[in-house]
Amino acid sequence: MNNGIQNKVIAITGASSGIGKATAELLAAQGAKLILGARRADRLKTIVEIIDQKGGKAAFLEIDVTNREDLVKLTALAVEKFGRLDVMINNAGVSQLYKMEDLDVEGWEQMIDVNLKGTLYGIAAALPIFKGQGTGHIINVISTAGISIVPTMGVYAGTKNAVRTISEALRQESQGRWRVTGISPGYVATEFASNIKNEEIRDTIQQNADQMAIPAEAVANAIAYAIKQPDNVDVGDMVIRPSVQG
Repeated sequence: MNNGIQNKVIAITGASSGIGKATAELLAAQGAKLILGARRADRLKTIVEIIDQKGGKAAFLEIDVTNREDLVKLTALAVEKFGRLDVMINNAGVSQLYKMEDLDVEGWEQMIDVNLKGTLYGIAAALPIFKGQGTGHIINVISTAGISIVPTMGVYAGTKNAVRTISEALRQESQGRWRVTGISPGYVATEFASNIKNEEIRDTIQQNADQMAIPAEAVANAIAYAIKQPDNVDVGDMVIRPSVQG
């Protein structure tokens, strides 16, 4: 019996750790054919080797989502290796948290480049393939930060809410040709906080995560649920967070 995932060709950005890695491992175990992208090629190579050893099918490409051509190469690899692309998971993301008055303009630009433009580049790389096939699925990993606005997260939440708005417009424009899903994780046990430059906020975020974070596999399960629905069922928005998170 087809589980709705078996033999689907799925590309994932930010696949070298955290949610991306957990999603790759789960989907591979359910029979998906994977194209994994991230900056850390050594980690991707290890993930792909393990998937291969377990009888799965996967390939990887070192990419930077701020480079549009890298995303084009990622989706092209899916078509080259497996003949099509069924799902594009835009998972790569970064957070720099400061009060607006601290003017972390470099951090603003990084979040815009990775979270917003990186997602748009992924969409732009997948849509021509989906249009040719007449079907496809975009999954954008967003954040609960865009749902509950708090100090220091203004620009981060802004990039995530921009993706939320874009996702809904893309869904409506598709008129059933492709599906669009937004996944908004809360505190998840990943390396995400380690990239935050603001030491005080980084420590606070990490402490909160240590106390309540859910495993990355919980988000991977939500992504798998959206993928395995029938083609005429579009799971729009899902919030996956610890039950104790405010």
